Amino acid sequence: MSFFGRNRAPRARRSPTPSGGTAPRKDSSGPPSRPPSPGSPGTKPLYLCSPFADAALVKGNFKTIVMLPKYTDIMEWVAVNMFDFYTNLNEFYGVIAETCTQHTCPTMSAGPSLNYVWTHQGGKQATLPAPTYIDYVTTSIQNLIDDENIFPTKSNQTFHPSFPATIRTVYRQLLRVFAHIYHAHYQQILHLRSEPHFNSLFAHFLAFGREYKLLEVQDIKGEPNAPVGVGLLWERWKETGILES
Repeated sequence: MSFFGRNRAPRARRSPTPSGGTAPRKDSSGPPSRPPSPGSPGTKPLYLCSPFADAALVKGNFKTIVMLPKYTDIMEWVAVNMFDFYTNLNEFYGVIAETCTQHTCPTMSAGPSLNYVWTHQGGKQATLPAPTYIDYVTTSIQNLIDDENIFPTKSNQTFHPSFPATIRTVYRQLLRVFAHIYHAHYQQILHLRSEPHFNSLFAHFLAFGREYKLLEVQDIKGEPNAPVGVGLLWERWKETGILES
């Protein structure tokens, strides 16, 4: 289903994300062994290994929780869910942010051979440390959310015609943050014992993107010479029936 070309009045906003709630808390307990550093040659990423790859809060296919509810405006449904994804991902990143520094993450990496670049207004591209890149992402998205012309909250307002294109950009940037956390900081997610929460949030995010044509296959899989690490996780979840092909 695509919401492109639709423009209706919004209704009161409620959070539908089952993975929402409080952010994971830090604790003093650690994993049984120290995981290898991300991108180490010859090592399989931990997020692709059992039991971590299959840990989830939601059992079964995510299709049922992303379908448009009856009598719900599709533009409002997309806006509410994107707000939820942004909020939940921001909370996860806030917990592990102290381990994402200019020293540990000098680039916005999502695979051993993939580094994202930031495109400034005017088209100029720049390679940024991951924390700077993510700060740019969160700041730009928050500015969009705070703009009533883009994310209207009053019943007499309608969504701007550019909203679908804006949401596609927001989705792509959030996907890059997910990809970086999986690639560079999954060991911190394991340390917090929050992999079921994080996996469920990501699977929900991917299912929603496919349902409303926000997810581009190239964005999740990458180029042959620069694959996105989580592309293999996406393939695994399709094989196990968590996500639809």
